[in-house]
Amino acid sequence: MPINSVFSWLVKKRLHQIDLFKKYPFEVQEEVFSYLISKGKQTEFGLDHSFEKIKNVADFKNNIPIRRYEELEYYIDKLLHGEQNVLWPTEIKWFAKSSGTTNRKSKFLPVTKEAIDDCHYRAGKDLLGMYYFNNPEANLYSGKHLAMGGSTTINTLGKDSFVGDLSAIIIKNLPLWVEFRRTPSKDVALMPDWEEKLDVMAKITSQEDVTSLSGVPSWALILLNRVLENTGKKTILEVWPNFSLYMHGGMNFKPYRKQFEKLFGSDKIHYVETYNSTEGFYGVQDRLYANDMLLMLDYGIFYEFLTMDEVEKENPQTLSLKEVEVGVNYALVISTTSGLWRYLIGDTIKFTSLTPYRIQVTGRIKHFINAFGEEVIIENAEIALEYACDQTKALIKEYTAAPKYLKDKESGAHEWLIEFENPPEDLTVFTKHLDDKLQDVNSDYEAKRDRNLVLGMPIVQVMGEGTFQNWLKSKKKLGGQNKIPRLSNDRLFLEEIKSFGEMVENK
Repeated sequence: MPINSVFSWLVKKRLHQIDLFKKYPFEVQEEVFSYLISKGKQTEFGLDHSFEKIKNVADFKNNIPIRRYEELEYYIDKLLHGEQNVLWPTEIKWFAKSSGTTNRKSKFLPVTKEAIDDCHYRAGKDLLGMYYFNNPEANLYSGKHLAMGGSTTINTLGKDSFVGDLSAIIIKNLPLWVEFRRTPSKDVALMPDWEEKLDVMAKITSQEDVTSLSGVPSWALILLNRVLENTGKKTILEVWPNFSLYMHGGMNFKPYRKQFEKLFGSDKIHYVETYNSTEGFYGVQDRLYANDMLLMLDYGIFYEFLTMDEVEKENPQTLSLKEVEVGVNYALVISTTSGLWRYLIGDTIKFTSLTPYRIQVTGRIKHFINAFGEEVIIENAEIALEYACDQTKALIKEYTAAPKYLKDKESGAHEWLIEFENPPEDLTVFTKHLDDKLQDVNSDYEAKRDRNLVLGMPIVQVMGEGTFQNWLKSKKKLGGQNKIPRLSNDRLFLEEIKSFGEMVENK
């Protein structure tokens, strides 16, 4: 099809620039740094932090402390009330409501035109360019792309400004070349009621020739199941015979992959991972069958990296790209074209390669369990759950875990709430595999499990269908970008989630 050939040619033009930052990563990041400083000099933030005196990265670190949202809130509030040239010199009228967190307090992050065009849209084109390079026979543009978006509302604090999920902001500003082949319409994609939207999307898209899909795995599964319910078909490829690509991000895909393969009815579908957040777009899987992503260095984001022992220090010291090592857990610190300066986003990553720089997402700074010195992170949990599922033929829909504290002479434990798509025949066996693998991948956990002195066997509670979705609904967090807190160092989330479902009798 001619239009598909033209599309393929256009998106692959970027591959030359990607090759350049692979070969010259430090020089490209230095260019990004210089650009950001030059643009920020005359902003209120730049004047407050003496940007005119910043000649290098060392000056930058000395002038600007690492910030979380609370330390930038003073400036963001001004933007929300209509002031401009506060954090970035160009007009800011879009604000992304943070949805990568389960905090009760919403966060509103500025999104500039530069960030939309040169970061998020560029990432979308790059993903497709690399996909076509790896799969020359791809024919995505012959059909429709299904994108699961959020919703937007008018910001009542400032004139002509808008608040919404980042996905909704992206859809609202899509260029014509994307809008032409996307489904469903913007009106449907931006519907505020997620339950109603999923039903409408399933009905509309089941009549389309969908060739690709993007969305968070947990919500994409719900949509695909509703498409099958509406059509009476057994597999998605019976509904969309030309489907070939699912683009995912936001959570570990491994626990969900088998469910997707079952729904598609084929192991020939390509699954491509991306790494983005409300604050920016960072990584794209550049090899079809890899389990890591290329760190994208020319999206207007300057990167710094914190080792985990530095995160809570009063004056944490970051590392540059030149100083990172393979296999070490780092917290990401970013400066961006949306005016986020030395911003700690809360994600943790590790490098799998330094030539070029490739990464895996390992979790969140605050999403871990360390109630007994075991230091279990999300990466440990995902590996152990995947192993337990493989050994017992189980499939997981959602889960969360938290500590059960020491009491009297009883040892502590980790309590897991799991909603299964396909439960194990024997929960005791599943739990044993989970525990064994956690000990295998985490020596601190293994030490605390020794003779059950500190930590006893995990307690796995099987939750009824809809438990986690009901909890999200109660928080008004139904939507494609909202996620369940996987690990918590206290029992707040676990106890809340438990109250929104019934425990299924354990076998």
